Amino acid sequence: MAGRSTQGPRLGCAFYRTDVGHEPVREWLRSLGKEVSKAIGSDILTVQWSWPVGKPLVDGFGGALYEIRSTYDRKEYRVFFCIAHSKLVLLHGIAKKTRTTRSADLELPRKRLREVVAP
Repeated sequence: MAGRSTQGPRLGCAFYRTDVGHEPVREWLRSLGKEVSKAIGSDILTVQWSWPVGKPLVDGFGGALYEIRSTYDRKEYRVFFCIAHSKLVLLHGIAKKTRTTRSADLELPRKRLREVVAP
């Protein structure tokens, strides 16, 4: 296939998993419906293949916490992630309701980030 790279994505992808085996971001994506989750998944793939990526698709919060910024049907969605062991680790997802990301929406992904990167 001419013009296609034989190399894979720059980063793998993993879902944060709770102690009891739940994958909250995967469950959240499934709850959004096929079209919305497909649009968000496409943005996740773009980040995997093109990392590093900046605004408007990706923004950082410092401390190794980032967000993928997706829009579908004029609604905004955020998937918070970190990078660990050459993988994009999807920590938390929200449907954005306010102009700025509320600090309460950052507490859970920061907690999960600490669990993922803890020695």
